[in-house]
Amino acid sequence: ARGRRITDLGLGDPAAHGIPAPAAVVAALSERLEDARGYSEEAGHPAARAAVAEHFRTRRGLPGVGPQDVWLGNGVSELAFLTLQSLLDPGDEVLVPDPGYPMWPAYAALCGGTPVPYPCPEANGWRPDLDALVRLASPRTRALVVVNPVNPTGAVWPPEVLGGLAAVARRRGLVLFSDEIYDGIQYVPGPHPPLAALAPDLLCLTFGGLSKLSRVPGLRAGWMVACRPPGTARSYLDALTSLAALRLSPNTVGQYAIPAALSPAALDDAAALTAPGGALHEARRAARIAMADQPGLRCAPLEGAFYAFPRLDLPAGVSADDFALRLLRTKSVLAMPGSQFGADDRSHGAHLRLTTLAPPAETTTAVERVGELLAELRAERG
Repeated sequence: ARGRRITDLGLGDPAAHGIPAPAAVVAALSERLEDARGYSEEAGHPAARAAVAEHFRTRRGLPGVGPQDVWLGNGVSELAFLTLQSLLDPGDEVLVPDPGYPMWPAYAALCGGTPVPYPCPEANGWRPDLDALVRLASPRTRALVVVNPVNPTGAVWPPEVLGGLAAVARRRGLVLFSDEIYDGIQYVPGPHPPLAALAPDLLCLTFGGLSKLSRVPGLRAGWMVACRPPGTARSYLDALTSLAALRLSPNTVGQYAIPAALSPAALDDAAALTAPGGALHEARRAARIAMADQPGLRCAPLEGAFYAFPRLDLPAGVSADDFALRLLRTKSVLAMPGSQFGADDRSHGAHLRLTTLAPPAETTTAVERVGELLAELRAERG
């Protein structure tokens, strides 16, 4: 058998598309490798936690954050699991965005909870329906998950939407889980405050890391910052620390990269990616132009992250799952069907998620192949 080259618009890995890590991060990894052979504290190295706290104080508008409020982990994925496991009792409910990143409902269920999708309709710019969210919250609801910028839609929820979500959490007494791993990858005018800044009276757990903006997902370097009124949530956070101790420590190599990744030089390097001429800006531009040229392909504005979530004009009886499989087999393009990202198959089942990470020419060709397949299906169905 002979292999063939696949254009991968499925995996959100900037390193796989040749987008280099900041030079400061690479240098720190080389210089500190010998120091990283041992375990760290269960919540992470003090210097790395201090760097995250300083970043939140000076650049994210949360002046009360200190190192004691920071937990480091093996990516956001591990920290999401640990924080949910520490919170949930069997049958507790967690409100999760729909469409949204499937890790959150999967972990809620794995931890004994019940994920409850709240609608973020395409007609509303993929922003949440706050009235529906209020109706979905029940006496068993413990937490509200927010992902902003949004995977898979590429939407960026503005401060007024975030404030509305905080108001629902306040009214219902919920813990806020704010996944901000794509912070810094925005294409719409700010401000872009963290959710915690709009909910100082609530327990808000903010998740971030180096996987996306610093382009080093293989380091598995993530953090969680707990913002809360003084003296609250102590027993919950103590339980989290005890649970984290069971895995001894986070990956120490990744921790040594955190101060360098949050240095001004590295953050400037990251900001250049989304500016005109930057790799993310140009790939997004190529995707947007190519999608606009394809009949039967419609996409909401790409406001942030590195994803597009176009709607496909599919013939009756053809799902996005069918389309994605045929796209791979006949056009050598890998994309994710929208059904992987939500509970509403009637809506999301007519979408594809495409990454906007490949070089512009490769992105354009891949989107054109999506259009070719749509045209072929229309011709087949008459």
